[in-house]
Amino acid sequence: MTVKDIKKTIQIDAPIQRVWEFASTASGIESWFMPNDFEAIEGHEFHLQSPFGPSPCKVIKVDEPNKLSFTWDTDGLIVTFDLKVIDGGTEFTIIHSGWKEAEATIGKANEKSAIIRDRMNGGWNGIVARLKKVVEQ
Repeated sequence: MTVKDIKKTIQIDAPIQRVWEFASTASGIESWFMPNDFEAIEGHEFHLQSPFGPSPCKVIKVDEPNKLSFTWDTDGLIVTFDLKVIDGGTEFTIIHSGWKEAEATIGKANEKSAIIRDRMNGGWNGIVARLKKVVEQ
């Protein structure tokens, strides 16, 4: 049985273009997520500096200012940022998908997929809260 996607949605009191700048530039992403050498160009290969070391990533979708997706590391994980205009601001949703079966091992962390997913599910709560904070400053 594959592990369920992580999905977090927040409301940010800022125009979509401002949120997009924090979700689609290296300096923006670093301010709330991780150091990186990201560029919002489909096919661009970059690295996120995770706690387990550099994680190779590749941009797979850019639809400014509404959607951005990239692969994360080598285990088939995908991170997607969805942005929508709402009254008074922007709705930001992160989807972390591509999980293996619950008992499968995630290579770099050397732990089972279900354990890593649960840990990252909690971690995303703090990460999206930081995004909201830095964008609304």
